Amino acid sequence: MSVRSQIPARAPLGFRSYFLVAMTAAAAIVIISQRGAWDDIARMALAARPHAPDMALFASLSPAIKIHLLAALAALVLGGLLMAVRKGRRFHRVAGWVWVSLVAVTAGATLFITSLNHGRWSILHLFTGWVFLMLPLAVIWAKRHNVARHRRTMMGLFYGGFAINLFVALIPGRTLWTLFFG
Repeated sequence: MSVRSQIPARAPLGFRSYFLVAMTAAAAIVIISQRGAWDDIARMALAARPHAPDMALFASLSPAIKIHLLAALAALVLGGLLMAVRKGRRFHRVAGWVWVSLVAVTAGATLFITSLNHGRWSILHLFTGWVFLMLPLAVIWAKRHNVARHRRTMMGLFYGGFAINLFVALIPGRTLWTLFFG
Protein backbone atom coordinates (compact mmCIF):
# COMPACT_ATOMS: atom_id res chain seq x y z
CA MET A 1 0.00 0.00 0.00
CA SER A 2 1.44 3.37 -0.94
CA VAL A 3 1.71 6.31 1.43
CA ARG A 4 -0.38 8.44 -0.92
CA SER A 5 -3.42 6.15 -0.59
CA GLN A 6 -3.37 6.51 3.20
CA ILE A 7 -3.88 10.28 3.10
CA PRO A 8 -7.59 11.07 3.25
CA ALA A 9 -8.94 13.04 0.32
CA ARG A 10 -9.74 16.66 1.07
CA ALA A 11 -13.41 17.52 0.77
CA PRO A 12 -14.17 19.95 -2.05
CA LEU A 13 -14.95 23.52 -1.06
CA GLY A 14 -18.66 24.18 -0.85
CA PHE A 15 -20.72 27.24 -1.77
CA ARG A 16 -20.22 28.79 1.67
CA SER A 17 -16.44 28.66 1.36
CA TYR A 18 -16.47 30.24 -2.08
CA PHE A 19 -18.99 32.82 -0.92
CA LEU A 20 -16.80 33.74 2.07
CA VAL A 21 -13.76 34.15 -0.19
CA ALA A 22 -15.79 36.28 -2.62
CA MET A 23 -17.15 38.48 0.18
CA THR A 24 -13.66 38.97 1.58
CA ALA A 25 -12.33 39.96 -1.84
CA ALA A 26 -15.26 42.31 -2.37
CA ALA A 27 -14.75 43.93 1.03
CA ALA A 28 -11.07 44.46 0.18
CA ILE A 29 -12.05 46.13 -3.11
CA VAL A 30 -14.51 48.42 -1.31
CA ILE A 31 -11.98 49.32 1.38
CA ILE A 32 -9.31 50.10 -1.23
CA SER A 33 -11.72 52.13 -3.38
CA GLN A 34 -12.67 54.38 -0.45
CA ARG A 35 -9.13 55.01 0.76
CA GLY A 36 -8.72 58.32 2.55
CA ALA A 37 -12.48 58.89 2.86
CA TRP A 38 -13.30 56.82 5.94
CA ASP A 39 -13.33 59.80 8.36
CA ASP A 40 -15.85 61.65 6.19
CA ILE A 41 -17.91 58.48 5.76
CA ALA A 42 -18.06 57.94 9.53
CA ARG A 43 -19.04 61.58 10.13
CA MET A 44 -21.88 61.35 7.57
CA ALA A 45 -23.07 58.02 8.97
CA LEU A 46 -23.34 59.47 12.47
CA ALA A 47 -25.39 62.41 11.13
CA ALA A 48 -27.76 60.19 9.12
CA ARG A 49 -31.49 60.78 9.44
CA PRO A 50 -33.72 58.32 7.54
CA HIS A 51 -36.35 59.98 5.35
CA ALA A 52 -38.57 59.33 2.34
CA PRO A 53 -36.70 59.28 -0.97
CA ASP A 54 -35.55 62.71 -2.12
CA MET A 55 -37.38 62.82 -5.46
CA ALA A 56 -35.74 66.12 -6.45
CA LEU A 57 -32.36 64.42 -6.11
CA PHE A 58 -33.60 61.38 -8.07
CA ALA A 59 -34.87 63.68 -10.86
CA SER A 60 -31.46 65.34 -11.06
CA LEU A 61 -29.57 62.05 -11.58
CA SER A 62 -28.16 61.05 -14.92
CA PRO A 63 -30.22 58.60 -17.00
CA ALA A 64 -27.57 55.89 -16.44
CA ILE A 65 -27.88 56.17 -12.65
CA LYS A 66 -31.68 56.19 -12.79
CA ILE A 67 -31.70 53.09 -15.01
CA HIS A 68 -29.17 51.40 -12.75
CA LEU A 69 -31.13 52.12 -9.56
CA LEU A 70 -34.51 51.10 -10.95
CA ALA A 71 -33.24 47.93 -12.64
CA ALA A 72 -31.30 46.95 -9.51
CA LEU A 73 -34.34 47.46 -7.29
CA ALA A 74 -36.53 45.40 -9.64
CA ALA A 75 -33.87 42.66 -9.83
CA LEU A 76 -33.56 42.62 -6.05
CA VAL A 77 -37.32 42.15 -5.58
CA LEU A 78 -37.70 39.59 -8.38
CA GLY A 79 -34.55 37.74 -7.28
CA GLY A 80 -35.90 37.44 -3.75
CA LEU A 81 -39.12 36.03 -5.15
CA LEU A 82 -37.20 33.57 -7.34
CA MET A 83 -35.23 32.37 -4.33
CA ALA A 84 -38.51 31.63 -2.53
CA VAL A 85 -40.48 29.78 -5.24
CA ARG A 86 -40.14 26.25 -6.54
CA LYS A 87 -37.47 25.90 -9.19
CA GLY A 88 -37.81 24.46 -12.68
CA ARG A 89 -41.40 25.48 -13.27
CA ARG A 90 -42.57 27.83 -16.00
CA PHE A 91 -42.66 30.81 -13.62
CA HIS A 92 -39.05 30.15 -12.61
CA ARG A 93 -37.90 30.00 -16.23
CA VAL A 94 -39.81 33.10 -17.40
CA ALA A 95 -39.03 35.18 -14.30
CA GLY A 96 -35.43 33.94 -14.49
CA TRP A 97 -35.04 35.39 -17.98
CA VAL A 98 -36.53 38.68 -16.76
CA TRP A 99 -34.10 38.64 -13.81
CA VAL A 100 -31.14 37.94 -16.11
CA SER A 101 -32.22 40.88 -18.28
CA LEU A 102 -32.57 43.18 -15.28
CA VAL A 103 -29.15 42.18 -13.96
CA ALA A 104 -27.59 42.74 -17.41
CA VAL A 105 -29.19 46.20 -17.61
CA THR A 106 -28.06 46.99 -14.06
CA ALA A 107 -24.48 45.96 -14.83
CA GLY A 108 -24.51 47.58 -18.27
CA ALA A 109 -25.62 50.91 -16.83
CA THR A 110 -22.58 50.93 -14.53
CA LEU A 111 -20.34 51.26 -17.58
CA PHE A 112 -21.73 54.79 -17.93
CA ILE A 113 -21.46 55.68 -14.24
CA THR A 114 -17.99 57.09 -13.72
CA SER A 115 -18.53 59.90 -11.23
CA LEU A 116 -16.76 58.05 -8.40
CA ASN A 117 -13.42 58.18 -10.22
CA HIS A 118 -13.54 61.57 -11.99
CA GLY A 119 -14.91 60.35 -15.32
CA ARG A 120 -13.11 57.00 -15.40
CA TRP A 121 -14.00 53.53 -14.30
CA SER A 122 -13.14 52.70 -10.71
CA ILE A 123 -12.02 49.49 -9.08
CA LEU A 124 -15.71 48.84 -8.32
CA HIS A 125 -16.24 48.20 -12.03
CA LEU A 126 -14.54 44.84 -11.47
CA PHE A 127 -17.97 43.71 -10.21
CA THR A 128 -19.43 44.64 -13.61
CA GLY A 129 -16.88 42.45 -15.37
CA TRP A 130 -17.64 39.60 -12.99
CA VAL A 131 -21.37 39.85 -13.70
CA PHE A 132 -20.80 39.91 -17.47
CA LEU A 133 -18.67 36.78 -17.11
CA MET A 134 -20.85 34.78 -14.72
CA LEU A 135 -24.36 35.67 -15.93
CA PRO A 136 -24.01 33.98 -19.36
CA LEU A 137 -22.28 31.00 -17.74
CA ALA A 138 -25.21 30.55 -15.34
CA VAL A 139 -27.61 30.58 -18.30
CA ILE A 140 -25.47 28.08 -20.23
CA TRP A 141 -25.35 25.77 -17.21
CA ALA A 142 -29.14 25.92 -16.90
CA LYS A 143 -29.53 25.10 -20.61
CA ARG A 144 -27.19 22.13 -20.15
CA HIS A 145 -29.20 20.99 -17.10
CA ASN A 146 -26.19 21.43 -14.82
CA VAL A 147 -28.48 22.46 -11.97
CA ALA A 148 -25.82 22.54 -9.24
CA ARG A 149 -23.55 24.98 -11.11
CA HIS A 150 -26.51 27.07 -12.25
CA ARG A 151 -27.86 27.31 -8.69
CA ARG A 152 -24.47 28.19 -7.16
CA THR A 153 -23.77 30.84 -9.77
CA MET A 154 -27.20 32.46 -9.58
CA MET A 155 -27.14 32.42 -5.78
CA GLY A 156 -23.67 33.95 -5.86
CA LEU A 157 -24.82 36.66 -8.26
CA PHE A 158 -27.93 37.39 -6.23
CA TYR A 159 -26.57 37.26 -2.69
CA GLY A 160 -23.03 38.32 -3.46
CA GLY A 161 -23.83 40.86 -6.13
CA PHE A 162 -26.77 42.49 -4.45
CA ALA A 163 -25.53 42.18 -0.88
CA ILE A 164 -22.13 43.60 -1.75
CA ASN A 165 -23.41 46.27 -4.07
CA LEU A 166 -26.21 47.34 -1.76
CA PHE A 167 -23.58 47.78 0.94
CA VAL A 168 -21.40 49.78 -1.48
CA ALA A 169 -24.36 51.89 -2.67
CA LEU A 170 -25.31 52.71 0.93
CA ILE A 171 -21.86 54.03 1.87
CA PRO A 172 -22.51 57.52 3.30
CA GLY A 173 -22.09 60.18 0.66
CA ARG A 174 -23.06 57.95 -2.26
CA THR A 175 -26.24 58.62 -4.20
CA LEU A 176 -28.47 55.89 -2.73
CA TRP A 177 -27.43 56.84 0.80
CA THR A 178 -28.18 60.50 0.08
CA LEU A 179 -31.60 59.61 -1.36
CA PHE A 180 -32.69 58.03 1.93
CA PHE A 181 -30.39 59.33 4.68
CA GLY A 182 -28.55 62.48 3.55
